[in-house]
Amino acid sequence: YGGLGLDFSYNIAVAEELGNIRCGGIPMAIGVQAGMATPALTRFGSHELKKQFLVPTIAGDFVACLGISEAGAGSDVANIKTTAVRKGDEYVINGGKMWITSGTQADWMCLLANTSEGPPHRNKSLICLPMNLPGIHVARKIDKLGMRSSDTAQIFFEDVRVPCKNLIGEEGKGFTYQMLQFQEERLWGVASVLTPLETIIQETIDFTRQRKVFGQPVLHNQTVHYRLAELATELELLRSLLHRTVALYVEGNDVTKFASMAKLKAGRLTREVTDSCLQFWGGMGFTSEVLVSRFYRDFRLISIGAGTDETMLSIICKFMEILPRK
Repeated sequence: YGGLGLDFSYNIAVAEELGNIRCGGIPMAIGVQAGMATPALTRFGSHELKKQFLVPTIAGDFVACLGISEAGAGSDVANIKTTAVRKGDEYVINGGKMWITSGTQADWMCLLANTSEGPPHRNKSLICLPMNLPGIHVARKIDKLGMRSSDTAQIFFEDVRVPCKNLIGEEGKGFTYQMLQFQEERLWGVASVLTPLETIIQETIDFTRQRKVFGQPVLHNQTVHYRLAELATELELLRSLLHRTVALYVEGNDVTKFASMAKLKAGRLTREVTDSCLQFWGGMGFTSEVLVSRFYRDFRLISIGAGTDETMLSIICKFMEILPRK
């Protein structure tokens, strides 16, 4: 279908390299295209669906988006309300999606919708939804704190008709497919922040070596250079956890626990690094003229998107069997 047929470790290598782009929005948009909207189609879609949607997406002729989150269901995927009711050989879709990356320009959406009245983990399906169909309304482009070079949309569906053949895999398996995809999405997110954080630490070292306060470079204060050393150490520990998790994943292991740990640590470390480094830039750090302030805004999303810190903690607790039993 136009791809290289490489294993997932190459996705991570690309994500790390994209970190050299001096903003978060562009790597995130590429990540949605390569590792969030397309994995379920790649794994479970029919040959016809792959020819129609995957081939032009890999070629870069189509922009894809992922339609999971809703205004009342972000991390709580099981609580989505959008429905796709089968009528003849079509699904009729009603509802809406929120915080959809690339949603204002997407050619198609990998849509998660309720296709039956059954239990919330077994009544959902993934559907390839062309975004030019009647009844699809891109309500607005959302104004955001960070990731401002990446468009994020609120979208509504009103009696949107799509052929049943656009179903990805089996009906009712959408939640399971999406949970599988989340592991790759979370690992991509971790990989995408490694290089930016390394860059911020190094730029802060360079800046504080030049910036003088009370007659000496800021860097020469023990509290500053010790803090930067601590942050660099934490970053390398995160890198090691990521690479271990990816190696296990490529071997076919369930890495849900480790991926959740890495995602949790990445979200918290990006906040810690950007906040600490911004402080050492002083008033300059509070301007829009330096990279540290952009990353401070852009990477706040890491603790929210693809599952909040709290969701990651719940998953980790489940695997450690420390949650109270019902």
